[in-house]
Amino acid sequence: MTEMTVGVPRRWTGWTRTRHLAGMFVAMVAGMVLLGPLWRVGGGLLGGAAVLARPDVGALVMATNMALGMTAWMWYRGDGWAATAEMSAAMYVPFLLLLPPWWSGWVGDDTLLLGGHLLMVPAMLLVALRHRHAAVAPRRHPLAAAVARGWPAGLGLLMTVDMWFAPTVFEPWTLLVLPAGYLLLGTWRRQWGDRGALAAQLAGAVVWGGLAVVAMVASADVAGVLVGVGWLVHAAWDGWYHRTGTVVPRGYALWCAVFDVGVGLTTLLAVLSR
Repeated sequence: MTEMTVGVPRRWTGWTRTRHLAGMFVAMVAGMVLLGPLWRVGGGLLGGAAVLARPDVGALVMATNMALGMTAWMWYRGDGWAATAEMSAAMYVPFLLLLPPWWSGWVGDDTLLLGGHLLMVPAMLLVALRHRHAAVAPRRHPLAAAVARGWPAGLGLLMTVDMWFAPTVFEPWTLLVLPAGYLLLGTWRRQWGDRGALAAQLAGAVVWGGLAVVAMVASADVAGVLVGVGWLVHAAWDGWYHRTGTVVPRGYALWCAVFDVGVGLTTLLAVLSR
C-alpha cells in the first residue's frame, strides 16, 4: 500500500487525484491566458512583436506561461520542488521534441502547436503518477497562502493590462453586467432570505440599467463618461460587499472591485484622448 492510500478511502483518493489534476490543468490554462497579454504588451514596447509572432518562439512563450501558472498552483498546494520542476518541464519537453523537425521543415506550424499540446497530456500524467501527490490537505507556505488570499485582486489587474496600454470605451450595455453578477450569485448562494438585501440588489439593477439606457441615447463622449463613472461607482459597491461578506463571496467582490476600477479609469482615459 502506497503512502497515498494509507488511511484514505480508495474512492476518495481517486477523487482527490482527479481534482488535483483538474486544478493543475486550470492553472496551466490560466497562466497561458493571463500572461499572454503581458508578452504582447512587452513585445510592442520593446519592438519584439515580430519575434514573438514566430511559431517556435510563440510555442516556447506559451510553455513558459503554462509553466508559471503550474508552478504558482503547485507552490500554493505545498508540492515539492522536484515535482514542480518536473511538471513544469512537461510543458517544454513536447515542444522541444518537435522544434528540430519544424526547423528542418519536416512539420508545419499547426503540427508544432497541436502536437506539443497533445504530447503534454501524457507527460503531465507521467509526472503526476511518478510523484503520487498526497491525498491529505497539504501544508502551504505562509507566503503562498498570503498571496492566494489576494489572488482575485491580481487576477483583476492582469485582466486589465491591455486596457491601460490601449484604452477603449466600453459599450453602455456592459453596465447591465454589473448588477446581474450580484443577482445571479446571490440567488445561487440563497442570500435572499434577507428581503433588504434583495431590495438593494434590485435597486442597483434599476440604477445601472437606467444609466445604461441614458448612455445609449447620449452623445459618444457623454456615453463614455457615464459608462466610466458607472464602472467606478460599482467598484465602491464591491468594496462594501467585500467588507460585509454578504450576497457574493469576498473573493468575487475583491476581483470585481479591481476590475471595475481598471475598466472605469481606462474608459475615461479613452474619452479624454479622443
